Amino acid sequence: MERLSASARLMIVSDLDHTMVDHHDSENFSLLRFNALWEANYRHDSLLVFSTGRSPTLYKELRKEKPMLTPDITIMSVGTEITYGHSMEPDEGWVKVLNQKWDKNIVIEEASKFSELTPQAESEQRPHKVSFYTQKDKAQAVTKALSESLEKRGLDVKIIYSGGIDLDILPQGAGKGQALAYLHKKFKSIGKLPNSTLVCGDSGNDAELFSIPDVFGVMVSNAQEELLQWHAENAKNNSKIIHASERCAAGIIQAIGHFNLGPNISLRDVKDFLDSKLETKSIGYEVVKFYLFYEKWRRAEVEESCLDHLKKSFNPSGVFVHPSGLEQSLSDSLRSIQKQYGDSQGKQYRVWVDRVLPTKISSDSWLVKFDKWELSGKEHLCCRTTVILSSKDSNAAGEFVWLHVHQTWLEGSKSELSSTWLF
Repeated sequence: MERLSASARLMIVSDLDHTMVDHHDSENFSLLRFNALWEANYRHDSLLVFSTGRSPTLYKELRKEKPMLTPDITIMSVGTEITYGHSMEPDEGWVKVLNQKWDKNIVIEEASKFSELTPQAESEQRPHKVSFYTQKDKAQAVTKALSESLEKRGLDVKIIYSGGIDLDILPQGAGKGQALAYLHKKFKSIGKLPNSTLVCGDSGNDAELFSIPDVFGVMVSNAQEELLQWHAENAKNNSKIIHASERCAAGIIQAIGHFNLGPNISLRDVKDFLDSKLETKSIGYEVVKFYLFYEKWRRAEVEESCLDHLKKSFNPSGVFVHPSGLEQSLSDSLRSIQKQYGDSQGKQYRVWVDRVLPTKISSDSWLVKFDKWELSGKEHLCCRTTVILSSKDSNAAGEFVWLHVHQTWLEGSKSELSSTWLF
């Protein structure tokens, strides 16, 4: 929240499984398309919020499996936990809100009386969430009876059924929608309410998100019947909510364009991305463009002549510091890249950047820090990267020169592949 000096241009609040993340997309292409769009156009002045039913344990597992960006805010365990930034600092104010009329031990005691409920894994039992599995045809009756028994015990809870199997018991003040409302109130209190908020979901536990006043909403094309039914009964005539024709992250990109919330063309969708121009300068765009080129170069998806285009963007006397500590000129680094042409052709090889955050250090220079990720087979590797870029010409929009690149291994990322990792 402190990263932005003013209100966010756009805040995207998205569910993860089957919304941002498509588990049927083995190449993760729609997710990578969104990543490129976000880092090139939005990271510097907007907020990304992941709102998931997953516990912190399962959320971290998903991050290891999929090429996900780091959100500014994470809402986990069906809206019962709010954390901030890469370090996931908890929001203690939200904890105090949820403690009202809540006793986890009583919830467990009453729920144990229902044979239709099967407890989920211990990792999914959180301070303000008790989770079970139950069959779809039993869910309505169990929900009604359990609500009544907990009310008699003096608790004020809500029970959410989603995915045709998951039953979550939460404090009445919890949930994805209430967590977002709490954030909106918090932003408003410091004069930083986002200019626009887009909520994105696919299942029943996302329905509350669409009920928050003044938000735009997208139900991805693969949304489950329970969410579509909620929409038909509660928001059918709300023009700010659409049912996308695209799946998962592609549906989110579609919604950005539909509501005119900002740029909605990912560099991964631009055939001649190296020659693409912007009306205004964008550091994020420059960084995304280079590493997309690097991926396509190694996959032999660009012409070899394209390297000449990049030579114009590198200061020949600039320095590249490899994470191993090896120093070489940027000219030598480009020669090394030239030798890598097509070495990952036909392989599962992808490159993406995360947390691209520039700081202006002079009238025409920027210090840029970001994480550069590389997927090779099933292995994810990451370097924390620091770059110095200079504007080629104060009158030339979107034209930059790379002066210095310094990479260090992110803890736990170094592997036997490190010796071949050149940029």
